[in-house]
Amino acid sequence: MRPVLEALFLCCILTFGISYPMRNGHGRDTGHLAHFEFYNGSEPTGAPNRCEDEEGFDAVTMDQNGVMNFFKENFLWKGGSSAAVFVNESYPEVGGQIDDAFRIKKKKPEEHDRIFLLKENKVWIYTNGQLEADCPKLIADVFPGVPDDLDAAVECHKETCQAESVIFFKDNDIFVYDSSTNKVKQKSWPKNSPIQFCTAALNWMERHYCFQGIDFYRFDPVTEEVAPGTYPKDARDYFIQCKGRHHGYEAAKNATLWSIKNRCNSRPYDDFTSDDNGRVYAFRTGWYFRLDIHRDGWHAWPLSHTWKGLHGVITTAFNWENKMYFIKDSLVYIYRSGQGYRLIEGYPKPLQEELGITSEGLDAVFTCPHSSQLYIIRGNKMRSLDLQLEQKTLSEETSIPHAHIDGAMCTAKGVFLFEAGNYYHYQDTNVLSTASEASTPHSIAKDFMACNN
Repeated sequence: MRPVLEALFLCCILTFGISYPMRNGHGRDTGHLAHFEFYNGSEPTGAPNRCEDEEGFDAVTMDQNGVMNFFKENFLWKGGSSAAVFVNESYPEVGGQIDDAFRIKKKKPEEHDRIFLLKENKVWIYTNGQLEADCPKLIADVFPGVPDDLDAAVECHKETCQAESVIFFKDNDIFVYDSSTNKVKQKSWPKNSPIQFCTAALNWMERHYCFQGIDFYRFDPVTEEVAPGTYPKDARDYFIQCKGRHHGYEAAKNATLWSIKNRCNSRPYDDFTSDDNGRVYAFRTGWYFRLDIHRDGWHAWPLSHTWKGLHGVITTAFNWENKMYFIKDSLVYIYRSGQGYRLIEGYPKPLQEELGITSEGLDAVFTCPHSSQLYIIRGNKMRSLDLQLEQKTLSEETSIPHAHIDGAMCTAKGVFLFEAGNYYHYQDTNVLSTASEASTPHSIAKDFMACNN
């Protein structure tokens, strides 16, 4: 009976689908260089060669399948390596060229994403590939207070903007439409910002991009600040898979870096964790993957991209009360989640001072939903402490059926222990602490990282 239950569990809970924003359609992959597809420049009559075109796009958005769509005049490219099709083939009611496009993601599994295409004073809304009733509608009716003839538009979710919002751009002006209140806040780009206008905009994996022709900037949609790094960057080096210039292909030539960023190999992960907003992370040697938005693609990001000031290998991580804790050697970093992550003033602090424990021999720590208990694993021993108590006191040791683990995570589905390329599932901490032998090992790459090897 146990194998049957485990099979049902894996099928219903852990088996992820996969799509690449820069590839046509869906499909599982192995994460290897052989699967890197290049744009070959073959286009229908009248369509520009994307790797030679200097003018950029009219609009860019993710579609309902998690594929990045690029619009230019009457043409549409689906993914970073595909040839163009006519806009009318996918959106026949629009009649060709559009001004802006964005996607509102579904809130429930049974719902569908909604794709918004804007042109002059009208908006067409598509659900599951079908035009919604009474469309097109006037922009003023759907988004009261937002002007017509916009330059760009992009969605911003509550995890970043506090409320579900759509950001519209026209010349130097920014219009932030709050979907919960139907109110608009108007502002402008900061005078000292290198961004003063956007010709297209995109939200990809909770990162916001402003395009100016073929160049782009990554920016904070709340503060309008440009992200750290060298900007502008050329979209052909990042979003279009042009031979000889795509940064992902260059990274693949570095064996050490590629072994970190190739999620499908057997290299161990440092830890897995999730936060109160449903974000799920896999950490590996100073980089991380987002598992909950895998539909829009897989990408390894440096830790500092999301947690400012955090670099290098972490020891372990956990979440509690809308705060993400990172233990790195003898220090603990605490970031408050909400509009992204903000390092709490005064951190990092010594681990001993903050939690009353040391990092010596520490394999993993984790919390479970709706609990203030922090579980601490060293070798085959597990202890806990109550995070709510000012005076931290460790519980008695209990034994677990593992001599060593790399990381641990607890969700509503149970406790997951990670070791090398495998994970082990237990119903809860009581089952883990009373188990006489390890549960059946399963592949991290297959079940968590959506690989077929």
